[in-house]
Amino acid sequence: MDYQAYILPHIWNLKPYSSARDEFKGNEGIFLDANENPIGSGNQIAAWNRYPDPLQHQIKSQLAEIKNCQENQIFLGNGSDEAIDLLMRMTCASDKHNIILCPPTYGMYEVSASINNIAIQRVNLTAEYQLDVPAIQAAINEHTRLLFICSPNNPTGNKINRKDIYTLLESFKTGFVIIDEAYIDFSDEPSFIYELAKYPQLIVMQTLSKAYGLASLRLGMAYANPIIISLLNKIKPPYNIGGATQQIVSKALEDKQFIKEAIALIQSEKKRLIAEFENIPQVHHIQPSQANFLLVKLQDAQALFEYLIREKVITRNRSSVPLCEDTIRITIGLAAENTILVEKIKSFYL
Repeated sequence: MDYQAYILPHIWNLKPYSSARDEFKGNEGIFLDANENPIGSGNQIAAWNRYPDPLQHQIKSQLAEIKNCQENQIFLGNGSDEAIDLLMRMTCASDKHNIILCPPTYGMYEVSASINNIAIQRVNLTAEYQLDVPAIQAAINEHTRLLFICSPNNPTGNKINRKDIYTLLESFKTGFVIIDEAYIDFSDEPSFIYELAKYPQLIVMQTLSKAYGLASLRLGMAYANPIIISLLNKIKPPYNIGGATQQIVSKALEDKQFIKEAIALIQSEKKRLIAEFENIPQVHHIQPSQANFLLVKLQDAQALFEYLIREKVITRNRSSVPLCEDTIRITIGLAAENTILVEKIKSFYL
């Protein structure tokens, strides 16, 4: 793949900022190069006065082992949102290029495109929340640089037919296919990370905010060909992942048992909630989910949503999203929380 043809020339030719920690990578010595405070960090348990590793080598080494890929195939960002923004900025000129979104889907794709003044082509999912492949192919033109596919999809929770994704990977020739796998840890599908060698235009995004329980730390990953990763590293802020985040994430990645137990608990509670909802007549449909949430179609969804808020049970009303009329998205909580949720829903319909 001729990557240069799909990257904006000023990005391709950019000379990146070189930080002090880029120029010297050792951990020992008298550090007088980065204008840091030599004393420390005040009343803190740890000292945070030194700039962190700008390329997060420790975390990438751990992720490479977990994901069975190479370190130079990994970009780390301040949430997946940073990768989304950077990918748009490096491929799309606001007066020329466009991206394709498939609503209902993750809302930040559209927000980032709007911030960057990039034209959006919307090709809605089908009534079954699957890709409308012929319509997507018809929408692609020579100026289409990015196609976003969220699988398992947010806010619907279902996985996208893998065969359809392969079809688009084979046919999309004007830019990059981005598969957002934020919920892949709850899915029975293998990650598309394992397809990177076959599809040079493929970019896979994941996050530590869901199964890993690290949403507050804001760390997302993009996996791609090393050329794409090097470009992302070139245009990101020098120290986009703080030292405290790197330290905590590195320790969390060592705790593989927590991940297994968390996923098992969420899957078990999701199954229980589905069984409970199936016995409530006012629940009209429960969308099959391979995520850590359920999209539920209910009678009087707006009124129920407002009632639950008054009862201090916070869900997400998705009724205004295309193809999601009269739905509420419910994140799987702890057993006691889920029990209260069901009780409140039943009391609302009495």
